[in-house]
Amino acid sequence: MGQLSKHNKTHHKSLLLLAGPMILSNITVPLLGLVDTAVIGHLGSAHYLAGIALGATVISMLFWLVGFLRMSTTGLIASAFGANDKSALVSSLQKSVCLALLVAGLLLLLQYPIANVMAMLSDASQQTLTQAFNYFHIRIYSAPAALVNLVLLGWMLGVQYGRGPFYLVLLTNMVNIVLDVFFVIGLGLEVKGAALASVIADYCALIFALWMVARLFVKLGLTWTWPTSLKVLDIGALLRLNGDIFFRSLMLQLCFSFMTFYGARIGDTVLAANAVLMNFLLLISFAMDGIAYASEAKVGQARGAKKAGDVHMWVTISVQWGAVFAIVYALFFFVAGEHIIRLLTDVPAVNELAIDYLPWLIVMPLLAMACFIFDGVFVGLMRAKDMRNTMILSAVVGFFGVFLLTQQWGNHALWSAMSAFMAMRGITLVIRYRQLVGAHQLLQ
Repeated sequence: MGQLSKHNKTHHKSLLLLAGPMILSNITVPLLGLVDTAVIGHLGSAHYLAGIALGATVISMLFWLVGFLRMSTTGLIASAFGANDKSALVSSLQKSVCLALLVAGLLLLLQYPIANVMAMLSDASQQTLTQAFNYFHIRIYSAPAALVNLVLLGWMLGVQYGRGPFYLVLLTNMVNIVLDVFFVIGLGLEVKGAALASVIADYCALIFALWMVARLFVKLGLTWTWPTSLKVLDIGALLRLNGDIFFRSLMLQLCFSFMTFYGARIGDTVLAANAVLMNFLLLISFAMDGIAYASEAKVGQARGAKKAGDVHMWVTISVQWGAVFAIVYALFFFVAGEHIIRLLTDVPAVNELAIDYLPWLIVMPLLAMACFIFDGVFVGLMRAKDMRNTMILSAVVGFFGVFLLTQQWGNHALWSAMSAFMAMRGITLVIRYRQLVGAHQLLQ
């Protein structure tokens, strides 16, 4: 028993050393959202805040739809790292970078049809749509850098270089925050300034990420060979492999986008209030993802080394720390939630409405903890079909099912649906994981 305790302490420390930098850097991501909201929220009119919320939601949806670039890269690289397969460490990175650039090019070509769909679905006021277009048509040009950064971040996580993603995310968001304040307040560029700040920050981060990966190549004794990265059939195979993760991301973004678009149909004030509150949800998700990312790397390495016992150990440790952070966030939102809202906007109607819906965010960390942690577990296990299936069930039954039952509650129906969705994602993943353990299929 004493030896087991010592063993656990060692592994707790190992997980936290990998997760810690990611948690610290991820906290700057919602901090960027807070600064965006605070800067735009003090321009004096709700349509500025509503416009950037709408435009940023579409950008986030597009970038997160290709979240499989990071997820698959981390899972594949972690498994190759555990198996000490240097060839796979290089080839997986090359194929993912090429796929990222192809997808980014497609997004740039389709930006105007996408913007038209945004206008059609949101039914927002003309003032709000004008600001949303101003943001979207500038921000979309960060796609090549943002998508390649996803791949490079996933690769560094896979080789368990936790400081790399920390530096990358921290640099991106610090540059973004500084430029945000300078462009919006200093130069008076309003929503266009916020978009331009994000574009510049993403390209600065890309240069830095390439430099870090080049250093890791030297350290790990890896060599980049161009012919491998130019095989189109390899990219197609990668895309087919990650079709399940793509569909899972599509369902996730469908639920989050519905929050924004339906909120816009209720009114600009509701849309703006929800934009303020979504920063709380981002704070939860990116902090919990720090643990989840570490779980991806550790579980993936154990899978590559064919050690089922280690997989289960890392899952247990990840859940324990996820629970700790969930409780801390719930208490923090309970104590400081209203103060944070008042800092974000001084538009009275938006302020009052956001406070009315704050209780949903106070319980959200507790409801959502398992879905974040087990997302990381299943990425490490490369169980893409399980992630897809549980996401479909949670979206159809948990989100849209609950929304239809509570639709008469107005905006409360949206938040009840989101709460049920996050809880059900965790429950279904836990059930599936227990099935895999019982059937001795963790390594399959």
